[in-house]
Amino acid sequence: MNTQSLFILSGPSGAGEDSIINALSKRLPVERVVTTTTRDPRPGETQGNPYYFVSRATFDAMIATDSLAEWAEEYNGNLYGVTREELIRVSSSDKIGIWKIEWKGVLTAKRMFPGIISILISAPLESIEARIRKRDNLSEAYLAERMEYTREWMTHTDIYDYTIENRDGELEKAVDQAEAIIRRHSELPERS
Repeated sequence: MNTQSLFILSGPSGAGEDSIINALSKRLPVERVVTTTTRDPRPGETQGNPYYFVSRATFDAMIATDSLAEWAEEYNGNLYGVTREELIRVSSSDKIGIWKIEWKGVLTAKRMFPGIISILISAPLESIEARIRKRDNLSEAYLAERMEYTREWMTHTDIYDYTIENRDGELEKAVDQAEAIIRRHSELPERS
């Protein structure tokens, strides 16, 4: 599998990875790697957008048959993973593949594909907390759990090739940085 056009974008909830990916898709030919999960769809989500939704039994069968390239159980108790078939689909396209995974998945991906470029999307902790509060209707206990996981995530920044800080009001700057990294490491021409 050719990973030259496959890039990892990774960051804790609230860091802005989806906003950056959405903006990149307006500038570059992007194909998202779709993750499979056992969590229930939220309002407005459909099969394949933004996840493939499966039952726990189906996910367990995928693990048993070695259909997943990587998988992990997340802070919310749900399983998330990417099938080998999905990675082949994206890497076979003529587009830039964007693989959004959490830090444990990055470790697995780096072992499987040593040359893959990984980009950490980060933000100040207070910004992340404010974004999560604004976006999600969560209990204080659940928010505290997510922030604890974010703090743990930020102890693993050394596994990434690049870090982009997505500060409030500076999304365009973060998108420019991500685009420059992708262009530098792919067959796309430099932006003029």
